[in-house]
This record gives sequence, C-alpha cells and structure tokens, in this order.
Amino acid sequence: MQASILFETGRPQEVVDVDLEGPKEDEVVVRMVASGVCHSCLHTADGSWKGTPLPMVLGDEGAGVVEEIGPGVRGLRPGDHVILSWAPACGQCHYCATGRSQLCEHKVPKRGALFDGTTRMTLDGKPVYHYGHVASYASYSVVPASCAVPIRNDMPLEQAALIGCSVMTGVGAVMNTAQVPPGASMAVFGTGGIGLNAIQGGSLVAANPIIAVDIDARKLDYAVSLGATHGVDASKDDPVEAIKDLTGRGADYSFIAVGVADVIKQAWECLAPGGTCVMIGLPPTGSTVTFDTGSLQADEKVFRGCKYGSARIRDDFPRMVELYLAGKLRIDELITKKYSLEQANEAFEDLAAGVNARGLIVF
Repeated sequence: MQASILFETGRPQEVVDVDLEGPKEDEVVVRMVASGVCHSCLHTADGSWKGTPLPMVLGDEGAGVVEEIGPGVRGLRPGDHVILSWAPACGQCHYCATGRSQLCEHKVPKRGALFDGTTRMTLDGKPVYHYGHVASYASYSVVPASCAVPIRNDMPLEQAALIGCSVMTGVGAVMNTAQVPPGASMAVFGTGGIGLNAIQGGSLVAANPIIAVDIDARKLDYAVSLGATHGVDASKDDPVEAIKDLTGRGADYSFIAVGVADVIKQAWECLAPGGTCVMIGLPPTGSTVTFDTGSLQADEKVFRGCKYGSARIRDDFPRMVELYLAGKLRIDELITKKYSLEQANEAFEDLAAGVNARGLIVF
C-alpha cells in the first residue's frame, strides 16, 4: 500500500510503497477514505514533541471502511463504516468501567507499536511505526478493534473523519469535560481545528458570550462564522482585559486550544472568580508555566486538563454524527481545503501558516 512516511523530523514526508501485515487478535484493517490534518502530527514532524520512533506514518484523525477483521473481533464486520479513534479502550479497567475510557489503563508496551509490541507496516523488512493507533496517512490502516467505531452508512466519511479528533476534542471539552451550562460565558484561546469546535460546543450548549482569541484575523473570521459572538485579536489587544471588558467580571470558562505556554497564563488570568480553565492544547515537550497560587485559593478557580474531550467514543462518536445530520453540528464549513496523499507536506505547510480551518487528505 501507499503511505506518507516521516523518516526524519524537520524534513518532508515521503510517499512510498510499504508492506502491510494482516490483522492479528482483536484488530481490523480499515481502508482509509479521509484523514484530517492535525497540529499534533505537525508537532511530531517538526520536532516540537520529542521521543517519536521513526520512520512513522502520521495521522490520528480519519474515517474509512472495514476491509478485514482479525480473530476475536466482535461488533465489526467487513463493509462497516467507521471513525477511527486514537484512544483504545479495553472496557475492563477502572477508568473504562467508570465511564472515563479516554484514560484507559491498557497501554501499548512500545511507542509507535500495537498492543503486542510490534508494527503491522514494514519497509524493506524493517518496522514502520504507527502514529498513535491510527496512522491515517496511508491508504490502509490496521488498528485495534476498539479504535474503530461503527457509524451509520449515510454519514459522509470525509466529514466523519474530523469527528475522530478535532470535533470530538473541541465539542467534548465544552460538553463533557467542563459541562458548560446555558448562559455561561466562555473564552477560547486558539481557533484552529479544536478551538473552532470548542466554539461550536459553546453554541450547542447556549453559552453566551462566546469569545474567540487568536492572533490571526482569518481564524477569528472562521470563529465568528461558527458561533463566536466576539473575536479578540491578541496581536493588537490584551486578551485578558478585553475578555473582562466584554463579560464584566471575567469568563466563567476558558479553553486553551493552542500549544503555547504563555497563553495558558492568559487563559487563567481572564477567569472570573469561581471560573474553570480547561487545557486542551499541548505545548512543546518540557514547557512550564507559573501563576500566582493565591488566585487558585482565594478565587476558587479550577484548572483542569482535557484529553480527547473526555469522550466515551462508542456513545459520543455516533452522537456527533446525529448532530451533524440534524444540521446542528457544522463540519462542511470546517473543511476549507482537500489534499491528496502526495500533498501531505503542502497540507502541513498550510496548517503551520494558519491558512485553513481544517485541511483534509482524501484517498
């Protein structure tokens, strides 16, 4: 099969033919239809995130059709339309049993491998590593069965691909992690794919105002078109003061959807007393941030992390599909450019430049 492979950080990916082994116990082969272009993959490719084994097939957001199932697979069959998840769930550990499957304790023994410690892709007899459990920058992918979530066949798979990461993470941060109530004020720092979907999440729960913060006027325009009531250009204005001016006392909720350490401090300082700051984006490896601990105690503020929108993927992915088909969740508007697999490097360049709301690789 063809795959776009990262051989060295800081250098372009290369599309080459690789060998793909069939599925093992509790695994499935998925023919990819589309893959979103995520900042997490860009951070791996440019070296911002360290410790990645190479060569590797990137891509953690995709959808496709089940081609083959391995021994022991239940609930999936060839021909099923699926959204891929980068967070496998064993269904049996403490976190899976208590409804927090995004924190599943069942981990792979080696980064870039599947659960038996090996890869399913090889090049000249040597292993090619998987990005997470998805590796969606390839025409086929072998994934754990728990990472392939079946959806109704009338859901367009190109749009479904974005549910696998950016939609679920952004919408879920608001609806699941923070559980923002109607009428609460919220600010979203960073209006890339995840931030735009956090804004959509705010619209779905009737938050008001919904304040988008970015340094790129194009992205702020996207944010307003998807439900933000106000846009703050942080390259021109102090976002903390602007948010306090708009809300009167500060935001009830703030969401950090960008991997910049300094922004974390701004998202914390813009909160009203009793407010909650939710960290979604990941800064480069080794980043730290400091803030006055007095504001944590005296103002009863809350700082919390968000992994994958606190998703229960077997329930939440189909729920996102239903919201899209009902016209309440807007995904078509997120897809501003489509690329072929051979254009994966161009897609990364556009992502880094902030050109798109979301780019999509289509097979």
